[in-house]
Amino acid sequence: VQLQASGGGLVQPGGSLRLSCAASGIDFSINGMAWHRQTPGKEREFVASVTSGGFTTYATSVKGRFTISRDNAKNTVFLQMNSLKPEDTAVYYCGIPGRGHWGQGTQVTVSS
Repeated sequence: VQLQASGGGLVQPGGSLRLSCAASGIDFSINGMAWHRQTPGKEREFVASVTSGGFTTYATSVKGRFTISRDNAKNTVFLQMNSLKPEDTAVYYCGIPGRGHWGQGTQVTVSS
């Protein structure tokens, strides 16, 4: 199983980024997918998830600002992040929580 996250970078507060995570080596369409994030010295925390059927769940801190989606034809899950805040700065990981598979992460930095 390979999970390749991309799309991170440096953005000003109030800006937007779209993260992508391409999966291979699995039957993507039947698996729930999730994004977690981690900052130095803190535990990894849940950000958002999407089931195989498209049902989404969000952490309270990102609800209304982030949108998770999936494209089963492309074996890819996305995280659209709007109205970014400095506290959103973290390494973002995509994964298959039901199988314990996680990608290498992509850095998101929100700073002026």
